[in-house]
Amino acid sequence: MLIGALLRMPAQAIQRRIIAELNAGGFDDLRVPHMAVLQFPGPDGVRPGVLAERAGMSKQAMNQLLKSLEALGYLTRADAPDEGRARLVRLTRRGRAVYAKMVDILQGVEREWSTELGAKRFTELKELLCRVWESPLAR
Repeated sequence: MLIGALLRMPAQAIQRRIIAELNAGGFDDLRVPHMAVLQFPGPDGVRPGVLAERAGMSKQAMNQLLKSLEALGYLTRADAPDEGRARLVRLTRRGRAVYAKMVDILQGVEREWSTELGAKRFTELKELLCRVWESPLAR
């Protein structure tokens, strides 16, 4: 297997799990595409263009997701102070609640993976992925 698939498959599985658990936990209006906005480090205080770049999508596509999440009550978009026409995304109370729930879900995933792989190997996996994250390899 090539590295792309080895990284993509677990990431997609985690996203599906997050959405399934969020839906079961009362956030039943969220779908996998919304993860492009809600993914770490989160959208709060960020410009839509930056979110689009992080997600590897067009600004137009990102704005459609933002519009959807705004209509669902997870975020608002407001003018950035002292920055002309710039807009910033802000999480609402519901948005902060869903983000906190996502952190809880991910902590559960980490516990399960640590059990499955063994604590030492899971720690090594995270260390290697952090090394890639911080390197030019991920840019």
